[in-house]
Amino acid sequence: MLTVTFIRHGQSEDNVKFIWAGWKDASLSELGIKQATALGQAFAKSNVKIDHIYASDLLRAHATGQAVLKYHESPKPPFTSDERLREQHFGVAEGKPWTLERPPNKTLEELIKEGIYPVITDRSVGFPEGESLNDLARRAEEAIADCLVPHLAAEGDIHIAIASHGLCISELIAALLRLDPDSRRDISYAGLLNTAWTRAIVSLKDASRTGPINSANPPPLTVQITDVNNTDHLASLELEGTEDPAAVDEDTATARAFFAGKAVA
Repeated sequence: MLTVTFIRHGQSEDNVKFIWAGWKDASLSELGIKQATALGQAFAKSNVKIDHIYASDLLRAHATGQAVLKYHESPKPPFTSDERLREQHFGVAEGKPWTLERPPNKTLEELIKEGIYPVITDRSVGFPEGESLNDLARRAEEAIADCLVPHLAAEGDIHIAIASHGLCISELIAALLRLDPDSRRDISYAGLLNTAWTRAIVSLKDASRTGPINSANPPPLTVQITDVNNTDHLASLELEGTEDPAAVDEDTATARAFFAGKAVA
């Protein structure tokens, strides 16, 4: 049996800004460092054994994965950076202000010329030089095939952790569920908070199957989502008064929700 824990990175310096920040490589903020530390310590306290950690090579996710590694008991699990676990690339919009309000009767190209970078709701469309959500989905499928599927051939129980980004994690989970022909596709696993984790239990549908597994064409899987958006480890930070949720205005909450992978209507 394979356990997969998807971890969204801690708060970054860009998470508190109203800018497009996909491949823009911001570090964890002071709060983000505390969040990642709390996660690593909580896993260690709960004796969570991880056999391999994969992380996006972008600073905010890489540092979050490293915090989990730091507090994991010895022997430490292998740690692999993989650029396919990066956030969606927003191309020419990277670092630019973003907006939910899109003036009518204007094309995306016209808006960009005016310095307007709106949220794009069409999955097939991305900013110039960037990725669409469909592009991200294809990248997520490759990452699942290479980072997750090979572990299914291992004997015994294996637990891998994947430290990534809100939009990317939502596509990673969707890609994993597509490998289970019986999975529900009407449930969204987006909207993850910083350092929140979502866990899946994965196994081969044919339990008697043995031998190597073709990552490019894996056999049918059974995927059970057991935990979603778990932030129990952040309770101590809330007690410290690090951030008052009531003080977060609606626009900031909307921005955070979007970059956590939650679709915006």
